[in-house]
Amino acid sequence: MIAAQSYDEIAGFGNDPWWIIAIKCVAIFVLLVVLTLFNIVFERKVVAKMQHRVGPNRNGPGGWLQSLADGVKLMLKEDIIPKAADKPVYLVAPVIAAIPAFLIFAVIPLGPEVSIFGHETRLQLTDMPVAVLFTLAIASMGVYGLLLAGWSSGSPYPLLGGLRASAQVISYELVMALSFVGVFLFAGTMSTSGIVAEQERLWFGIILLPSFVVYLISMVGETNRAPFDLPEAEGELVAGWGTEYSSIKYAMFFLAEYINMVNVSAIATTLFLGGWRAPWPLSAINDGMFNTGWWPLLWFLAKVMLLIFVYIWLRGTLPRMRYDQFMHLGWKVLLPISLVWIVAVAGMRLAFNEGIERSQILTYGGIAVAVILVASLLIPEKRDDQEAAEQAEREDEPFDAFAGGHPVPPLPGQLPQGSGPVRSEGATVPAGVGTPGTGTHGTPSATSDDSPEENGHA
Repeated sequence: MIAAQSYDEIAGFGNDPWWIIAIKCVAIFVLLVVLTLFNIVFERKVVAKMQHRVGPNRNGPGGWLQSLADGVKLMLKEDIIPKAADKPVYLVAPVIAAIPAFLIFAVIPLGPEVSIFGHETRLQLTDMPVAVLFTLAIASMGVYGLLLAGWSSGSPYPLLGGLRASAQVISYELVMALSFVGVFLFAGTMSTSGIVAEQERLWFGIILLPSFVVYLISMVGETNRAPFDLPEAEGELVAGWGTEYSSIKYAMFFLAEYINMVNVSAIATTLFLGGWRAPWPLSAINDGMFNTGWWPLLWFLAKVMLLIFVYIWLRGTLPRMRYDQFMHLGWKVLLPISLVWIVAVAGMRLAFNEGIERSQILTYGGIAVAVILVASLLIPEKRDDQEAAEQAEREDEPFDAFAGGHPVPPLPGQLPQGSGPVRSEGATVPAGVGTPGTGTHGTPSATSDDSPEENGHA
């Protein structure tokens, strides 16, 4: 009874005939596939402009059918299965990655009520009281495809890429979920249509700017895109979890990645950018005429494409981070900021409910921020001489290249074990500079008068 009552609170859903539901399902599928084909060429053209290149210009008008040609090519390529692969898991992994990508748009509102063949219906397949949590649950399912792909390939590089993908999604999905809490507190609901309705006067991306910024960073990490594309870093893991995949199976992973980009951009639009509502001042024209009919679908797609451009901008601008830096950003920077911001938002909501004026809240909040900034400036930083002493201490420690079982080169400032400064007639000669009777690394050469044991040791 409670579940039925909660569902009835979301008006406008559950009354569509089966053919309207079928039309919406097909429309969502076609929209996501077409956006994927468009975004691939759009990304290549934008990055080409940033790098003063031409970009795709052969297939179709202006090269805009390049991604369609690539898709046909992948479907016709030879399908190779590694001999060491776990074949059933290897084949089902692309399906597990692709199917959840199509499900998130089921709860994304694309517009208000419209007329489809004379039937009034909302531009949204369905909604539920916990729709935002549904999107998080579905988004977390896609990583199983990457993890199983890496494990089933029977190769070390895909396995490492799959493990990186799982750790990355767990870390940044937690941060992403925390960025939603402020929206829930202000909207008073987790229904996507209800959140859009609460942004009629002011977008949450403005009043909850820290949550919006945290979400923008976490959505890039969630979708494994540059500069956070560490699970498929070609300089370290060849191609990560997709190293052993080819043909249509690789295309399914590619499709899932670009659809997930659209998914997280649509969630950002719904929760922070007013959803399908027209931006000001268009929303004030003629009593909001641009927020009725099919116009809102245009505003929604425009906001999504703006966020897709941010994805491409980051890829063309920033270098890939190290994995330890990436995890440090998630766990030690974004997570504490999110927790502190949730407490601040909860305090603001409590103050609003108690009738405190907004000017007073802003004044007290500004004082608190100023105190925190002054306190951070008074914290003594690590002195340069202390850092220099620690570095000198590290340099004095002998470096054993075989300590881990495999030979590794020394880092800058480290000397190989057995090497060190060589003194010749009162002068100090750095290791690696030859002296009379020594080799190139300051060790006795074969022409010196030292014993054969020493020469052999050298």
